[in-house]
Amino acid sequence: MTNWNLQDQASGLRQMAANQPRTTRVVAVTGGKGGVGKTNVSINTAAAMAAQGQRVLLLDADLGLANVDVLLGVRARRNLSHVLAGECTLEQVIIEAAENLYVIPAASGTQEMVALTAAQHAALIQAFSELDRQFDCLIVDTAAGISDMVMSFARASQEVLVVVCDEPTSITDAYALIKLLSREHGVFRFRIVANMVRSLREGMELFAKLSKVTDRFLDVALELVATIPFDENVRKAVRQQKVLLEAYPRSPAAIAYQGLANKVMSWPLPQQPSGHLEFFVEQLVKRNAYGKAAGE
Repeated sequence: MTNWNLQDQASGLRQMAANQPRTTRVVAVTGGKGGVGKTNVSINTAAAMAAQGQRVLLLDADLGLANVDVLLGVRARRNLSHVLAGECTLEQVIIEAAENLYVIPAASGTQEMVALTAAQHAALIQAFSELDRQFDCLIVDTAAGISDMVMSFARASQEVLVVVCDEPTSITDAYALIKLLSREHGVFRFRIVANMVRSLREGMELFAKLSKVTDRFLDVALELVATIPFDENVRKAVRQQKVLLEAYPRSPAAIAYQGLANKVMSWPLPQQPSGHLEFFVEQLVKRNAYGKAAGE
C-alpha cells in the first residue's frame, strides 16, 4: 500500500513539474567584428546543449545576412521577413534542425530587414510574445558590428557572450561593443569566448589583452568562459553543412563547445514567473519605448 502511495506521489510530482512553465535562459552571442566565428559558436553551443536534453531555440538575428539555416543544412521556406509582412506567425517559421534544437531563420540579402522601423520592431516583439512553445534556452546569434539592432538584442538578453579571436581589429571592435553596451545600455557583465586559438595560453593572453583595456577605461566585469581551439574540422563541418558535434564529435573544438555548453547551463536561471520569453520580450519593449521617447 505504501509503495503504491509513493508511486502515486512521485507520479503526481512529475505531472506537476511537467505542468510548470519553464524559465528561459536568453544568451546573446556577439563580437563586434565579423569573421570571428560567432555563428559557429552559436550553432555548436546550441547543439551541445540540445544533445544534453535542453530544448534550445536559436534565433538568427543577423536579419539582413542570415546564414544559420544554411550552415545547419536545413531549408527555410519562411523567415522573419514573412512574419513582419504578416504572412505567417513566428511559430510557423520555426524549423526543427535536430532533436531539441529549433531555429528561427532570418532573411538573407534583404536591405529592409537591416533597419527595421519602430512599427516593425514592435511587430517582432509582438511575435515573440505570442510564441506558445517553451524552451530552456534562447540563443541569439547577432549580426556583426554595433548597430542599433545588435545593441537591442544584446541588452535584451540575460547573458552576453562576446567572441574574440587573436587579431588586433577583433580586440578593438570587441572593446567598442562592450563600451557601448556598458555606457549607453547598462550592461556590465560580459562572458568572453576566445575563438580559434592555438593553445590555452594564447586564449588566456587574448583575454588578458581585452581585460587590460576594459579594466583601465570601463566599469565592467569580464569572465573568460571558453577557449575554442583552431580546428580544421570546423571548416570541414561548415562545408558539409553539419554541426561540428555531429560531423566530428571527438575533435578538439567539439570538446571545447561541449565544455562551453556545460558552462552556459550552470549559470543561474533568471527569476521570472514563467517559462516563455517574457524577459526577452519585456526588455525589447523597454528598449523600444526608450527609443520612442528619445525620438528614434
